[in-house]
Parts: sequence; C-alpha cells; structure tokens
Amino acid sequence: MNSRVRIEVPADSGFGPAHLPYCVFRPLGEQPRVGARLGDSVIDLAVALDDPMFAQPSLNAFMTQGPQCWREVRQLIQTAAEHEFSAAAVHSVQSIQLELPVRIADYVDFYASIDHATAMGRMLRPDGEPLLPNWRHLPVGYHGRAGTVVVSGTELTRPHGQRRTDSGTTDFGPTRRLDIEAELGFLVGAGSDLGTPIQTGDFAEHVFGVALVNDWSARDIQAWEGQPLGPFLGKSFATTLSAWVTPLEALVAARIPLPEQDPEPLPYLRDSAPWGLDIELAVQWNGQQVSAPPFRRMYWSPAQLLAHMTANGASTRTGDLFASGTISGPERQERGSFMELSWGGTEPIDLDGVQRTFLEDGDEVVVTATAPASGGGRLTLGEVRGRIAKQ
Repeated sequence: MNSRVRIEVPADSGFGPAHLPYCVFRPLGEQPRVGARLGDSVIDLAVALDDPMFAQPSLNAFMTQGPQCWREVRQLIQTAAEHEFSAAAVHSVQSIQLELPVRIADYVDFYASIDHATAMGRMLRPDGEPLLPNWRHLPVGYHGRAGTVVVSGTELTRPHGQRRTDSGTTDFGPTRRLDIEAELGFLVGAGSDLGTPIQTGDFAEHVFGVALVNDWSARDIQAWEGQPLGPFLGKSFATTLSAWVTPLEALVAARIPLPEQDPEPLPYLRDSAPWGLDIELAVQWNGQQVSAPPFRRMYWSPAQLLAHMTANGASTRTGDLFASGTISGPERQERGSFMELSWGGTEPIDLDGVQRTFLEDGDEVVVTATAPASGGGRLTLGEVRGRIAKQ
C-alpha cells in the first residue's frame, strides 16, 4: 500500500506554496531529478506528477516547454500541496544532494546598478566623471564563460593570472584581490530565433525564473587585462549559481516601478510594464553580515537587459543565464562587493575584530535574499554559498 504524507509548512517559512522554487536533486544512491521545495521538504516531481520530463538531470526539458506549461505545473503543485503526496515523492532537504539546476547555454553579465557603477567610477577615475557617457543610454554588459558556472557550495580555487606590480613590471601568480559580486541571475526558458529581438513586454514569455549569483572577481587581474576590451580571466574562473530557481510567477508581489531613468531610454528599451523588483539581499563573510544590497535601486530592469541583449538579433536558448551585475545601494552597508566595501582596499572592513579587505584562503561567503510573497509574508530565495580553498 502506497502511504501518503502531508507536508506541514510553518507560517513564517520562506518556502511556502506561494514560492515553490525548483531544483535538481539527487536522493541517496539514485539519479538526479527535478524537484520543488515546500517548507523543509523537496517534492520529486517525476513521482508526484508521474511525468518523465522531471526525471532529468537538469531543468532544461521543463524550461523549454514555455510559460503555459510553467503555469500549469505550478498550479498542479500548489493544488497537491493542499492535500497529500505519495511518501515516495517527498524527501527531507537535509537528506539530498543538490546539483547545478540548469545546463547553462550562454552567460551574460551586466552592470545595471547605478550606485555600483558610480562607486567604481569614482575609485577608478577619481578626477573624471564616474559614469562613462554611454552608461545611462544602454545596459552595459559582457559575455562570460558558461562552462565555469558552478552550483552553490562548490569550493573555489584561487585563480592565477597576470598582474601589474607596484614597480610597473608584470608578473604571474595568484590573485591578491579576490572579490565577490552579489547579483541576481535570470534564466531563459523559452528561447528566441536568430534575427528576432525580444521586446521588453515579452520578458515573462521567455524568462523561467531567477536565482542568486556570486560573480567572483580577481580585481588585480581584471585591472591589468581589462584594457581595452573589459573582463576576461579576472572573471571567467568561476561564477556561483544558487541551487534553487524561483519561478518568475512567484515574484508578482515583488514587482515595482524602476527609479527614474534620465534620459528616457530609446523606444526598444522602454518597459511596457514595471519590472523593478523589491528584493533585499544580505552578504555574510565568514558568518558575519557585512552588507545588505537592495535590488529595488537597480537602474536597468531585467526586461531591459534581455531586450538589449537581443536587440542586434542575437538568439537566446533554453538555459541562457544573464545576471544583473553587482547590486549596490548608495550607503556603505549596501554595497555588493568587497571592492566597494573596502573602497579599493583603503578602508578595511572589521570582521570580528580583524581588519580585512579582500578574500583570503579558507574564507566563506554566503549571499541570501528575501522578497514580498503573494498573500503576505516574504519568500526566501535559495542562498548562494562559496568557500575559497586553502592552499
């Protein structure tokens, strides 16, 4: 006889039926498959919904089905959550291994926070305008390396690269200025054809969900190599993605208008609906919270990022990841990178009585976030965690 269980969810849980983030998980001794989180449990969707589409090692097969399927599956899970699941479909979060949830196709990282861009400009160009002339006219971004996107919890090796020394000569060695960037990533589910730009109003027809991102950065390598073409080896060694993907539909209550954009964007970048998001992040360094970046202050919306990314006719594919760039606010305690928090290493951060600037071997960084949930309360986005290996 197939026993059944009801999943009890505490009222203050950030993983209630209004959220239901997706993951790819591996039960002990079994193959990876797609799940959805409810409270402290993971629902095996291949078993609960009796659908082989979910008996896959990534979310891609589900994501490619498009928004109607995404809505129908979400409604099925929410309806089932009001009753009981087969016991064989329910696993404790503590009993499973989480995998990279999506097979990443392409990766693009943007620079969409005006507070971050202004702070970086003041540090790098102290005698000039902090924002370059194009910044308020288009979302600035660069193509990253999809093959080095790793799941939360992956230990990272300190990258090596070429650096310029204080004497003006160059050498090669491990980065001395290893940094983080607290970001929000957006995952394309339904792709688009080559030569067909995506309009801002079609954002929700293509984007499956969101996940926290840490775009690790080697600032000394980046500073030397980045002239004139921008980020390369200083960024491409690793980008950490949360194991949990929040469906876009779960963020309806978090949607807010953008701050004013001046000058008004060109027509292809004008949002037809508000796609600002009231999401609050927190950055912990070795267990101590050092920053609380507010996503609501982002200058460019995710819909504008996707529209610009495809404005030249570039195609998109299931599994494409594009990230917001560092999320920062105007105050020191709202800065989303250690480069900003320490002002380029000149203003150390007090970390449990020790003055610190950039990451040392053995350090661990955890980025978390919450957002308003439909029906009240707040949902909790899946954390993104990474530790620097000891050499």
